[in-house]
Amino acid sequence: MKITHDTIERKTGLLIALVIFVVSIGGLVEIVPLFFQKNLIEPVAGLKPYDPLRLVGRDIYVREGCYNCHSQMIRPFRAETERYGPYSVAGEFVYDRPFQWGSKRTGPDLARVGGRYSDDWHRLHLDNPRAVVPDSNMPRYDFLDRPITGPSVNRRMKVLKTLGHPYSDEEIANAESVIKDKTELDALIAYLQGLGIQIKASKGQS
Repeated sequence: MKITHDTIERKTGLLIALVIFVVSIGGLVEIVPLFFQKNLIEPVAGLKPYDPLRLVGRDIYVREGCYNCHSQMIRPFRAETERYGPYSVAGEFVYDRPFQWGSKRTGPDLARVGGRYSDDWHRLHLDNPRAVVPDSNMPRYDFLDRPITGPSVNRRMKVLKTLGHPYSDEEIANAESVIKDKTELDALIAYLQGLGIQIKASKGQS
């Protein structure tokens, strides 16, 4: 039987099967080569897995849905790099599970926010965003000034170690002492202050 374009469009099952076949081939052609490019699977110079406080801060960032308004991926366009800094590369996100790239920017991209503002600025901004950005529509996060609770950070680090994160046994054993007496606000600020600093350092930026 001769299969024509008209035949494919009329037979729904055949159309679906062919679409799945074509998409699968295209996906394999695009994805498989990436596993053999070392610059995509190796961390950038100086990149380390999140320390216990930043790891907790990242969980809080995800829990509070910050990714709904802030992306963490700078596209390789002049308008982006002039505003935010060097464009994002895959090696920055080796220890992100899951990554926080996003595409929604109700607020600015945060990929290079580390070191741009002081801890006190972040504290004030999270407590009352309009105190530093009058037109901001970001909600207040003053309730984060409370002790850190939740699952054991040691356990999370052990799981991440099995996935390839280079945590030492000593780092895991001391994790709880690192976050002792810290607040969720401290953890979130620590996470934000570490975003993008490796790339900026390699480019000689502050």
